[in-house]
Amino acid sequence: MPTRYRERLQLDSKSAVVLTIDTEERCLLLYPLPEWEGIEQKLASLPSFNPAARRIQRLLIGHATDVEMDNQGRILLPPLLRDYAGLNKRAVLVGQGKKFELWDETHWEKSRGQWLEEESNTDESTLPQEVKSISL
Repeated sequence: MPTRYRERLQLDSKSAVVLTIDTEERCLLLYPLPEWEGIEQKLASLPSFNPAARRIQRLLIGHATDVEMDNQGRILLPPLLRDYAGLNKRAVLVGQGKKFELWDETHWEKSRGQWLEEESNTDESTLPQEVKSISL
């Protein structure tokens, strides 16, 4: 974990983080424990008789794994999650506000290139209104 995030995680979540899979991309989601607890409550409250909601519960909650950061900011990735994301030698940690994404470097660069290409070819009229209202 980069130093700039390590201190905050140590203070806010006492070095406890939760890893789970991303259901849309082959990457892992890393949440500070307090953030994950809120998400887990929302997921658990979804109607269990709805097949799509149940599938999301099974995937996200079922893969959720508590991990501890050591004093050097390292975390041990469970083999199942490491295999899911295809993490081998080099990984990329991408900040996403209240969570992080953990990607295999090669897969991240390929996906990022695709997204940049798609973005350069996107007509502004196809953007959601919420995105149009953000000033960067």
